Amino acid sequence: MVQEKKLVDEVSGWLRIYDDGSVDRTWTGPPEVKFMIEQVAPHEQFIEGVATRDVTTSMTTTNDGSTHRARLYLPEKTPKDNKKLPILVHFHGGGFCISEPNWFMYYHVYTQFVRCTHSICVSPFLRRAPENRLPAAIDDGFATLKWLQSVAKGDVCDSWLEVYGDFDKVFLIGDSSGGNLVHEVAARAGSADLSPIRLAGAIPIHPGFVRSIRSQSEIEMPPSPFLTLDMVDKLLNLALPIGSNKDHPFTCPMGTAAPPIDGLKLPPFLFCVAEKDLMRDTEMEYYEAMKKANKEVDLFVSKGMTHCFYLNKIAMDVDPTVRCQMNALIGKVKEFIEKH
Repeated sequence: MVQEKKLVDEVSGWLRIYDDGSVDRTWTGPPEVKFMIEQVAPHEQFIEGVATRDVTTSMTTTNDGSTHRARLYLPEKTPKDNKKLPILVHFHGGGFCISEPNWFMYYHVYTQFVRCTHSICVSPFLRRAPENRLPAAIDDGFATLKWLQSVAKGDVCDSWLEVYGDFDKVFLIGDSSGGNLVHEVAARAGSADLSPIRLAGAIPIHPGFVRSIRSQSEIEMPPSPFLTLDMVDKLLNLALPIGSNKDHPFTCPMGTAAPPIDGLKLPPFLFCVAEKDLMRDTEMEYYEAMKKANKEVDLFVSKGMTHCFYLNKIAMDVDPTVRCQMNALIGKVKEFIEKH
């Protein structure tokens, strides 16, 4: 008789963990939003001005037997476009435990990003916790930069990047937990030789910077469809190294346990915050720490918005204010890319 496995933990709607160690990420939340986590198949023909494809970025397998992969987004060029395109290396969010770069919620955002900023996006499929706790996702993010370096050197072939990509203008961008990866990968890149590629800038959007003690904004701000305090606590408990709490450098890079920011070699930063984000106060702590360390950092605040508001396609379609704030965010990213 087969013994039925028992549920030992869950993150409402998103994730269930069983006593045999297996993880089920089947969506069990409201069915009307399920379309946002459906996988979008790659298409090398241009649809609404963007083509996408998936590439293998390393021949070595990870400890779970999978290969490193990434999704590429390429905007359609007009006959007048003769310049090479900046490259955005995008790290998806999901508390290090959920979501993938081929989900519709990211597809609808990053097709718009590459169209409006005239850039190529490279979004790696990051290993997820709890099967692969941190620093696995950080290692994957940095490995993506090393892959870009191999393409730039001609050691590895990728026709889109070779023909259209400007390896002198590589930017890191990531939202929520992907914003944490932007800091970690940028810090790691600062002590590595990545030539001939140049890391021109870093753009954390609503990063998951927290402390073990609740901030005022965590207590006062309303939860959003993409973030509740319960989600923060549970996902980070599953993702951080065993025995760690939220004061770990991966989630609190401005804390005393983290390497001092003034000792890090970092590119220019565009730091994006949402006014009504639960994590706003600790995000602003990081911004102040960057300023104090004399790092080049611009601040952009999305007024009246909650955490990663632009991923919510329903809100984007029905609320002109949300759409307007999304356009302003993309406009600021475009301005930052053109400046650097």
